[in-house]
Amino acid sequence: EAIQNLKSILRGTLRITVADNRAFVGTFIGTDKSLNLLLVNTDEFRLGPNENPAGRYVGQVMVPWRLIRGVE
Repeated sequence: EAIQNLKSILRGTLRITVADNRAFVGTFIGTDKSLNLLLVNTDEFRLGPNENPAGRYVGQVMVPWRLIRGVE
């Protein structure tokens, strides 16, 4: 069942929030053996009142599972 859930969001857009108040919005392409999430065509946003809301393009990223605080 867990594999089916992953397959259902494959190639979908995810917003991943990490521990250091950043968010990554990109296309989910899978995980590695350590369950890190892999995204392509990704934009990075710094969260906070004094940060630039526009973000920046970072391309392909691997987000370590231990830093993930939320996935939408």
